[in-house]
Amino acid sequence: MTPTFRARKVRDSVLVVERCAFCKTDDTALYENGVPICLKCVNARSSPKPPATDQQIRATLLQDVIELTARNELALEEFEDVAGQIPSGLQHPDGVQRIRNASAKLATARQELMKAHRRLDELDRRGIAPEDLKKSG
Repeated sequence: MTPTFRARKVRDSVLVVERCAFCKTDDTALYENGVPICLKCVNARSSPKPPATDQQIRATLLQDVIELTARNELALEEFEDVAGQIPSGLQHPDGVQRIRNASAKLATARQELMKAHRRLDELDRRGIAPEDLKKSG
C-alpha cells in the first residue's frame, strides 16, 4: 500500500509531526493507513522477502500483530474522539457519518488484528505456517 501524506494535527498554521509507529525514533508527517510511518520504515517494508526459517516466520507474524495492534489503538482513539463530541454542534447527518466512518475503520482494524492473531496461533499450536510466508523455491 502506498503511504499518503496527510496532516494529522495543525495548530496555528504549523504542522505537528508524530513519531513513527514502527521504529519510534523518527518524526514523520507520512501516514500509511492512518498510522505514522517514517521513510526508513516505508523503504524497509516495500521490498519484503519471504522468510526462510520458522524463526523468521514467527518474527514476521509477531511484527504483524504489533503493527496491527498499533493500528487498532489509533482507530479506537479516533472513534472515541468522534463519539466524545456527541452531542456537538455538527449537523446531524455529518455527525452520524463521522461516527459510521470511525466505526468502520475500527471494525476493519479489529478484523485484521484477529486475523494476525489466528495466523500466529496456527503456527504456535499446529506448526502450520501461512502460505504467503513460506520460502519459495
